[in-house]
Amino acid sequence: MFYVDPYFLLLIVPALAFSLYAQYRVWSTYNKYAQQQAASGLTAAQAARRLLDRAGLHNVRIEAVPGQLTDHYDPRTKTLRLSAPDSPSLAAIGVAAHEAGHALQDAHGYAPLVVRNAVVPVASFGSMLAIPLFFLGWIASIGPLMWAGILFFTGVVFFTLVTLPVEFDASRRAVQILQESGTIVAKSELGAVQKVLNAAALTYVAAAAMAVLQLIRLLLIARSSQR
Repeated sequence: MFYVDPYFLLLIVPALAFSLYAQYRVWSTYNKYAQQQAASGLTAAQAARRLLDRAGLHNVRIEAVPGQLTDHYDPRTKTLRLSAPDSPSLAAIGVAAHEAGHALQDAHGYAPLVVRNAVVPVASFGSMLAIPLFFLGWIASIGPLMWAGILFFTGVVFFTLVTLPVEFDASRRAVQILQESGTIVAKSELGAVQKVLNAAALTYVAAAAMAVLQLIRLLLIARSSQR
């Protein structure tokens, strides 16, 4: 018979439900404002270029990236990648401004971003090993292996938590630089941009909640197995 531990039902199922809700919010909000064109008529790439140049970041390149909502800023190559660079929608411009916010963080040495970038290798390594190590130790009743898995997963949790201030600050910078520019989106359009950014931020909150609750679950399982 398939076994599901009670901590999964108590902790992980609600976290999964929250994650699904966050994904629904971001997609529905993005799709809604992807239909609304900015009054300026600027595309996301043009808006990002203006914002970057305004901040003196002429060295940051802008590239197209496949997919939808796959936008990101690469601090290693100083490249801002946009999934909808040619779209003049408020949604695409909002996301582009958010990524420009990350470029500003990088240029200013924003501490949480520096920390997050430093722990990326640890978090990636830990995410691959943590759960397999833990449950191998649990099945084989090898306590040290379980705790090794927990230790690796702690790195993953730390990464998701330090991501929160990075993403919130990037969104704050996005709204601020759009307001200061005054020519990319109208004042009446900032509310739509803010809604897109808030919906996106919810996905990071959901990811952090999932990671924290998963860590609690692993700790509870490890504790109960040692009784």
